[in-house]
Amino acid sequence: MPSGEFLALDERVGAQDWGVVAGALDGGGHALIRQLLTREECDAIAGAYDEEARYRSRVVMARHGFGRGEYRYFRYPLPDLVQGLRSALYPRLAPIAERWNQAMGIAVGYPPRLQDFLARCHAAGQARPTPLLLRYASGDYNCLHQDLYGEHVFPLQAAILLSQPGRDFEGGEFVLTEQRPRMQSRVEVVPLQQGDAVVFAVNQRPVRGARGHYRVAMRHGVSRLHSGQRHTLGLIFHDAS
Repeated sequence: MPSGEFLALDERVGAQDWGVVAGALDGGGHALIRQLLTREECDAIAGAYDEEARYRSRVVMARHGFGRGEYRYFRYPLPDLVQGLRSALYPRLAPIAERWNQAMGIAVGYPPRLQDFLARCHAAGQARPTPLLLRYASGDYNCLHQDLYGEHVFPLQAAILLSQPGRDFEGGEFVLTEQRPRMQSRVEVVPLQQGDAVVFAVNQRPVRGARGHYRVAMRHGVSRLHSGQRHTLGLIFHDAS
């Protein structure tokens, strides 16, 4: 039986206006979900950053040219709240992801349940969990990037801000860029508060033009922190090879 916590999360996610979310994703490649997590939930996840047993690996960004700061990938089994969010968001996003692929001429569909999609990933050797917890301190930033971990990619992901701007940190805005064919990149700063989620394109999204849909490449990152400490929960739905 699902835990009470999972049911509460599933109800919370299901209560969102998914027509509005889909419209925002179609229109700009990202959508905000306000107050998806409570302050207590945010603080609990962020406060567990140093609990080594929860994670499979730690990445110091500066060592790889990714920016400054660090992040940790959770190990299986995921914490209940992380697993609950991943499982609740996926079936609402899968129809949007499948519609995007159809518009872009990509012959890949997505099953309605996360566990069935993950079984596809694992059968192809992508078995390492990808949800992650990121920590930034003053002067840290995350370079523009895409979270691609293997052949099987779910085209949408989510990030949830666990810290409060103005109280816990200054600066550190979530940034998206969009590269349209034969045009310069467009930049968007997404205003997040503690507990807010942003759902956005992992790699490409379809944009309707005069001759049908064309593909637009998107990247995301975090601008430099001026002070304080910032934690983010990243939810990626495909696993890594």
